[in-house]
Amino acid sequence: MPFKEAILPSWLSLVDHYHLILENRGIISQYSKDASTSNIEKIKFIERYQLKIPNHIAQPSVAVMVSNYNMANYVGTAINSCFLQNSPPEQVLVVDDGSTDESYKILEKWIYHPRFKLLTKKNGGKARALNELLPYIETDFIVELDADDWLDPDAIFVIRDYLRSLADDVAVLYGNLRAWKQVNPGKVKYKGIRKGSQVFNKMELLSYTFPLGPRIYRTSSLKENKGFPIIDFEDGRMYEDVSILNHLLRENRLLYKDFTVYNVREHKFSITKKNPSNWSDFLKFLN
Repeated sequence: MPFKEAILPSWLSLVDHYHLILENRGIISQYSKDASTSNIEKIKFIERYQLKIPNHIAQPSVAVMVSNYNMANYVGTAINSCFLQNSPPEQVLVVDDGSTDESYKILEKWIYHPRFKLLTKKNGGKARALNELLPYIETDFIVELDADDWLDPDAIFVIRDYLRSLADDVAVLYGNLRAWKQVNPGKVKYKGIRKGSQVFNKMELLSYTFPLGPRIYRTSSLKENKGFPIIDFEDGRMYEDVSILNHLLRENRLLYKDFTVYNVREHKFSITKKNPSNWSDFLKFLN
């Protein structure tokens, strides 16, 4: 789990009469004693495990795709957040991009789950890794989840609700990001909401002040584009999100909606901190 306070509530969410358990044991009130901003956000996250989702056919169909490289400390949280959804995705597709840590052993724990697919390949960067998953996508839409991030328990339900009325010319739906900082191995601190905005063209995409997300792709648009472009800059290993969005903007729209279900983890091993590549250099390669 992203923080220890969520362990018991996430388990109880699988038990009948969860609301009664919370009321009788006072789980939420127990955490309410600390009124810090971080703790309040943790409580809001925990409370989402209690939501009762209407029992209906899950349409449109939604999958989650994850590319993992040496995120053994965090990838378990990412995958758990997919399977602890109160309206689960049809598929969870994961590719391990040649990790040298214990990541693959952690991911193997889910290989017998009927909705889980795990691939492994030689390290080649995130764009190439995600492209390996394209042939396996069977759903109408797919959510991109970084291996060190996680989803709210009601994320897929909220996303589906927006997708039901999505216009045919929209290739990507996106919203806001909830940011957390990894203070130490056992603690995350809430940093705030990165509120998104509508992007209409390439200029607005390139001036976006943080990564646009969460990115929910229309599968047909992604496949028609033959996946994520591999550009010459850094051998295609950086800014793959900007590259694909730039391509999709040529024939389709990106659509912003004001929702927050995606949690970003900031830590010292984040790829943007490890790689000093210059943004201006990347723009020279972006057609």
